[in-house]
Amino acid sequence: MYVAAALELRDGDRGRLEVLTRAPTVRSGLATRARIVLLAAEGVANTDIAERTGTSRPTVLKWRGRYAQAGVEGLDDDPRPGRAPVIDEVAVLAETLADKGKPPAHLGVTHWSTRLMADRLGISFASVARIWRKWDIQPHRVETFKFSTDPQLEPKLRDVVGLYLDPPAGAVVVSVDEKSQIQALDRTQPMPDHQTGQPPGPLGRGRGRAARARPHPPRAGPRPGRRPPRPQHRRDRRRPRADRVGVLRAA
Repeated sequence: MYVAAALELRDGDRGRLEVLTRAPTVRSGLATRARIVLLAAEGVANTDIAERTGTSRPTVLKWRGRYAQAGVEGLDDDPRPGRAPVIDEVAVLAETLADKGKPPAHLGVTHWSTRLMADRLGISFASVARIWRKWDIQPHRVETFKFSTDPQLEPKLRDVVGLYLDPPAGAVVVSVDEKSQIQALDRTQPMPDHQTGQPPGPLGRGRGRAARARPHPPRAGPRPGRRPPRPQHRRDRRRPRADRVGVLRAA
């Protein structure tokens, strides 16, 4: 059987090829090509190289020839035909972060999605997702801060901070706070109560003591979870009356 002659490596290429076969960041295809060239340099038959690397004999011949023509640089992929797509990442980021990251009101959404942004800019949603991942942009996690409009906020703030910085001797400070995140949203974004269908009250969507004390309309029929009253004849059968017990004892 004819065996091809051993491939002659260029000066310094053996070390570079061995690095390509072991480096974890190298593409698997490039690592396989470097291994083909090393096996060919050891004089291994092309058929055996194909079996060891999981390729075919024409593939082994191809990369042997590519290395003989251009060296290690010839093992890379050829440039693909056509113009490479050009996407302005700065424009994508600027559009995403414009107006504090809020989409236009006519879209009816609270934050941008990859498909909405792609339709707006005329690019693919995969490109938008790639740019967002690259720059760690997460429109769905935009946070806001609500600042009080109380005109007496500054004096109150000074009093509270002063208690922490220089508390009086023997003083007991009791702090009572509301559910700030939930009730602050209820005050600024009231929504109807979906359970009762009533408009929101002063506490928002029906939370708090006022909501629990709200009278409910009477229900028709027995209340769920309670058994109907037992008929009289069943109650007599279950427990004998006192006069019957006295007659039985006398007998």
